[in-house]
Amino acid sequence: MREAYKNQIWLHFAVLIFGTTGILGKLISLGAYHLVWYRLVVAVIALGLFLLVVQHRFRSRGDSLIKMLAVGIILAAHWVSFFEAIKQSNVSVSLVCFSSSTLFVSFIEPLYYKRKVAWHEPVLGAFIVVGLSFVFRAEFKHIVGMQLSILSAFLAAWFTVLNGLLVRDNDARTITFFELLGALGALSLFMLLTDKLKVRELSLPFADLGWLLILGIVCTAFSFVLSVQLVKKISPYSFVMAVNLEPIYAILLALLIWPESETMSEGFYLGAGIVVLTIFLNGYFQKKRMPFATGSVDRGG
Repeated sequence: MREAYKNQIWLHFAVLIFGTTGILGKLISLGAYHLVWYRLVVAVIALGLFLLVVQHRFRSRGDSLIKMLAVGIILAAHWVSFFEAIKQSNVSVSLVCFSSSTLFVSFIEPLYYKRKVAWHEPVLGAFIVVGLSFVFRAEFKHIVGMQLSILSAFLAAWFTVLNGLLVRDNDARTITFFELLGALGALSLFMLLTDKLKVRELSLPFADLGWLLILGIVCTAFSFVLSVQLVKKISPYSFVMAVNLEPIYAILLALLIWPESETMSEGFYLGAGIVVLTIFLNGYFQKKRMPFATGSVDRGG
């Protein structure tokens, strides 16, 4: 019993780490592309060193390596759009709209797993749309950030479903490392072609250095390792339900740090409440049907 409580505490600590990703995105002054590039550089080095220390053996089957690198492209696009959404709006708006990833998963996952859409999925999807409509009407001034956040949610859902397929035949650590490597390679190439990879463009303000190290090491490499360990000890249902608390933790943290800019209208909180409640209902319906486990290193941003 004591061990179970200990695991639950670590689980909620992991969820809190996931929630701070958006906070760090607002604290770091770099633009989204350079922020994600530095995050990937730090994460690849940190995770690579960890895997070296534990003498991890990289094994993949067939064309899995190419698939991992390709999924990394989706990861890079997901992170860039997520952080750009925060830059264009704020943490609260971005996290609520990002929660629509649950809706996207419910429609993308049946396509890959060749199953019918469960009756509750379109119903809950409709509730999420209703909740988001309240958010859109209440905070229309953040429309660009909302659109980017929903795009990020779609990419995150796609990324999660593809990871569910990869993790069937490959180790989660191997998947994560090569996806991060693929993301770094794809983003570096894009930035090189768009002249964003010049030395002067990569100048890093000293104030951002500490936040970037926390983002890359704690919120990416460490959170992944911690998640992998927790999934072995906690049921998938408990894990998913706890992770659904991420937007709540993130919004509360943002309110504590930036009470003026993060305090939203009543319509926003009504819509956010509908979205969060729907996510928990989805977790309840999924309890007896967990078709895949993710190998994702990232839950939020």
